[in-house]
Amino acid sequence: MITQSHEDGGPSDAELRDYRAAFNAAHLAMAVIDPEGLVVNANDALATLLGTDAASLREQAAADLVDLASDSRTWHAYREVLRGRRSRFRCTRRLKHPDGRSLWAEVTVAPVPHSRRVLLSIADISDRRELQARLRHLQMHDPVTRLPNRTLFFERLASALENAAYDAGGDSYGGPYGEAYTDGYGDGGSGRIGLCYLDLDGFKAVNDTLGHRVGDRLLAAVASRLTECADSDGYTRSGGHLVARLGGDEFAILVEDSTGTEQLADLARSVLAAVQRPFDLAGQRLSVSASIGVVERAAAGTTVTGLMQAADTTLYWAKADGKARWTLFDPERNAHRMTRQSLSSTLRPAVERGEFALEYQPLVCMEDGTVRGVEALVRWNHPQFGSLAPNRFIGIAEEDGSIVQLGRWVLRTACRQARQWQKDHPGERPLFVSVNVAVRQVWDSDLVADVAEILAETGLAPHLLQLELTESAVMGSAGRPLQALQALSDMGVQIAIDDFGTGYSNLAYLSRLPVSVLKLDGSFVRGFQDEEHPNPADEVIVEALVQLAHRLGLTVTAECVETSGQAARLRRIGCDTGQGWLYSRAVTPERIAELIDVATAGARS
Repeated sequence: MITQSHEDGGPSDAELRDYRAAFNAAHLAMAVIDPEGLVVNANDALATLLGTDAASLREQAAADLVDLASDSRTWHAYREVLRGRRSRFRCTRRLKHPDGRSLWAEVTVAPVPHSRRVLLSIADISDRRELQARLRHLQMHDPVTRLPNRTLFFERLASALENAAYDAGGDSYGGPYGEAYTDGYGDGGSGRIGLCYLDLDGFKAVNDTLGHRVGDRLLAAVASRLTECADSDGYTRSGGHLVARLGGDEFAILVEDSTGTEQLADLARSVLAAVQRPFDLAGQRLSVSASIGVVERAAAGTTVTGLMQAADTTLYWAKADGKARWTLFDPERNAHRMTRQSLSSTLRPAVERGEFALEYQPLVCMEDGTVRGVEALVRWNHPQFGSLAPNRFIGIAEEDGSIVQLGRWVLRTACRQARQWQKDHPGERPLFVSVNVAVRQVWDSDLVADVAEILAETGLAPHLLQLELTESAVMGSAGRPLQALQALSDMGVQIAIDDFGTGYSNLAYLSRLPVSVLKLDGSFVRGFQDEEHPNPADEVIVEALVQLAHRLGLTVTAECVETSGQAARLRRIGCDTGQGWLYSRAVTPERIAELIDVATAGARS
């Protein structure tokens, strides 16, 4: 046989036969496609893959055989290769096998050299996809509970929130591993999202006492009950609720297309009841509970970070409120928390910037009505929130330790002001100044050294300084606090117990403390407000406290005196000093100076 000349660079007839034989015998499914997209020739592997014979595939549109026209992007790329404008195109398609099963195929389209035709090849990658799916499942699921893990939870949450950004009637699209997602809420979704974020109460004790093996069994049992609760709550367009283990003893139930807070509240109730039922694990009967934070809101405009911060905050509230309960997110309470956080972050610099000021409330002698001293009360002139009373920030200062720095400033400012009044009114009895001290100041600083230094610096006599500590802080004091109180008393400083009667009220222990003043809590004095129908028990209790304090050598100050009737009854009982709005609210230093001037003028007249 005479073969074709090689002068034109083309293959010989023998080479063409070899190519054709290799094409037909290849295990890789292939077809030659003309510029119009029709099959010119197909090998047996492709025919077998599609469940037909090779001859019947000729003249058929290749795009229809492997679903290349299902989306515009794939169809455009395929057409570009047919027209010679693109060198290669590859995509993944899910095809239907003749035996009914689905298979994943990698479709490649590339030009045939020295020809206007293209070669289409199809590789069965089902095994590879199955392996990828298995690896993804292992990567995305917790081995102990078999629940979705933190990674899958956040992926699903991000997808749910992203869908909310699309308009109604959006298209479906596939994820990287065949997952189906739907754009928008055009098919009846509510456009809302809910989350139950829970933490087991008492789980650490189980791990510590019974070991991690029992702890893992408990986690798996809890996961099973959570799944049952989620399944019984119903299904939405996105399927069932996602139950995930986020780590440790933390779980989450994600509710897409939630119908409102009541749905989430019902779910939280059922979860709490399910977890509180005893668990029987390998002969061990265990009981635990859970704290649950519940958040439900519109999905549009919500971020993953914002939702999780709200859930975490609400879970913290549930634990702080006593555990074994569910708590619904409260925007107002959260705003207060954010304000508290803002105050905490700016408290220390505020001392340095001079944002604090002192006001003084008179302490009046019950017998003659003269002002004997003042209590220094700190105010924070916050640039954003305005004037803040101590109850807005003192607790924060005690928590973060800035109370030491702030307390030192208050002590120095108050002593300096008391000494200034004394200098301005040399002929009058000097006023003592009472300063509140937090127990952390006693522990975290050398309070004795601070007081000694400030008294020396300001020139104020020690007996004109009174330090107030709450009853709960003083009672039970031992070691360093007691030594500090004793050293201050030995120095001549007066020690007062503030809000007496609200804590331990251990008078026997009180006799062994270096205390000189009791300040009766305002709740006792408020019991005297009904002057027409007084409660005899209130008066008997207060009178007994006053008499006992006097027997111990202590003086008594009554707080929150608001009416002349209260003052008269306290005077009759024998209370030494009164403090409250009847006499004056907390005022500026200048106003205290005016009160001293008035008292001086009255004495002269």
